[in-house]
Amino acid sequence: MAIIAKKIQENKTKAIGELKESLGKAGDFIFTDYRGLTVEQITALRKQLRTKEVKYEVVKNNFARLAFEQLSMPDVSSYLVGPTAVAITPKDANEVAKILYEFTKEVPALKVKGALVSGSVYNAAQTEAFSKLPGRLELISMLMSVMNAPARNLAAALNDIPSRLVRTIKAIADRKAG
Repeated sequence: MAIIAKKIQENKTKAIGELKESLGKAGDFIFTDYRGLTVEQITALRKQLRTKEVKYEVVKNNFARLAFEQLSMPDVSSYLVGPTAVAITPKDANEVAKILYEFTKEVPALKVKGALVSGSVYNAAQTEAFSKLPGRLELISMLMSVMNAPARNLAAALNDIPSRLVRTIKAIADRKAG
């Protein structure tokens, strides 16, 4: 448990405010332990995450805890222990979780601690299970495929009637010619 000072310094208040602003813009957060990663590896991870418009920030645990409290978010203080970096996700946290878990296969030093997705707190195992679910775009394409199937079947059935007629007439014509 962190000790809360009676008088907070101005630079710390400013840092908490900036973090709060950054966290307030996003809805989902994935907490990682970056201990053991080189600068090049963190840079490569940030580059991958940037393609999904995700900000990967190393945070001070006390500042992050205070910022989450001030934003009235669920308690994530159990993930704000040790070296912590947060993937701040404005949309589609599932894709970000997939990127992080793919990266952990290449670089086992990165550890996913947990996540805060749509107001629900997930532990590491739940976050991994969440990463294995189909993403938003995949679900939309599945839904569209299911919705499109009856129309496709109707079109095939309606197209089959004239083609049967044409084949029957061709068979009769071939029989009369032969």
